[in-house]
Amino acid sequence: MRTWLRGNQCKGVLIKRLSLLLVCLITIMLAGCKSEKADIKKIKDLEFTVVEDADVPEELMQMIDEKKEEAFKMTFKSEDYLYIIVGYGAKPTGGYSIAVNELYLTSNAIYFDTDLIGPEKTESVSETTTYPYIVVKLEKLDKRVVFK
Repeated sequence: MRTWLRGNQCKGVLIKRLSLLLVCLITIMLAGCKSEKADIKKIKDLEFTVVEDADVPEELMQMIDEKKEEAFKMTFKSEDYLYIIVGYGAKPTGGYSIAVNELYLTSNAIYFDTDLIGPEKTESVSETTTYPYIVVKLEKLDKRVVFK
């Protein structure tokens, strides 16, 4: 014998099924995100070199020139190296420097953290617009880069 649902009964069953489906999807999505965040344990610090402008590959230097007006973060791979670049956009004076706080490897990514250091109040600086950025070079790794 078949039971037929009417009007509001049918809507109630449909809402319950959709609610159950939504709960399942959210649970699956959160489980995926949780495992990604849980795996940021440092395996090792990475050795790197801060690259002077004259030693930056020409193609990369063109990309930096195009982006330097605004803050940016990017990577660039050559045949042998991985370059990680952070730019802080236009600044009204000279005298800025950039500190590398951390550059380390985890099982699923490379983590990179820098800080912009402004000029001292007593420091004599040029009154022209500058575009502070840093380019670091390290051995080529096939990992994504996470900027902190």
